[in-house]
Amino acid sequence: MREKKSAETRAKILEAALELFREKGFAETSMREVANRAKVATGLAYYYFASKDVIVHDFYQKAKSDLAPLLDAAQKGKKLEARLAAIIQVKFKYFEPNRKFLGALMGHAADPANPLSPFAPESKEVREQDLAQFVRALEETETTVPADMAAHLPKILWMYQMGLILFWIYDRSEGQARTMKLLDASVRMVSVLIRLGSLPLMKPARKTVLELVEILES
Repeated sequence: MREKKSAETRAKILEAALELFREKGFAETSMREVANRAKVATGLAYYYFASKDVIVHDFYQKAKSDLAPLLDAAQKGKKLEARLAAIIQVKFKYFEPNRKFLGALMGHAADPANPLSPFAPESKEVREQDLAQFVRALEETETTVPADMAAHLPKILWMYQMGLILFWIYDRSEGQARTMKLLDASVRMVSVLIRLGSLPLMKPARKTVLELVEILES
């Protein structure tokens, strides 16, 4: 009974924080305001979440758990293009209620050195789940991947996804229609490039791509 009540209180504080982040922005929201919105004492809010950063990481972990079955369900068919589109569309649908909050957060945590950044070491567990989905998509569609690209292609696809999500966050078109068009066109292009990249004649181009990936990762 006590554990259930504790979980409910934690969830209530998290939801109150997300509401305020959406309304006011991450930087502009204080823990006191979060406590007031959740109708709990400020000390109790700090008991469950030592800081706003902890709240955001809790949000990341919740998203990781919620998305797991949704992403599994999206992994259907033998066409890589369809799989990639489905994976990214699941993210758009799930994060839609928090799109404004994510926009405010990106402005605050754009630096990869920031522990809230999706590129930060602190976000590794969430990032690895994403990478595993791209690995699965490549394997289950029997996509030919050259040996020199095998370890890097899931990371490249993850960065492609992050670029689309960033575009989606700031897309002001009705229903983010521009993002949907970009996804449809770019996912076809990515699929074609992967197929072409497996050709022996493309080895010099792959070498250049790998050099760029290494620069980005460093």
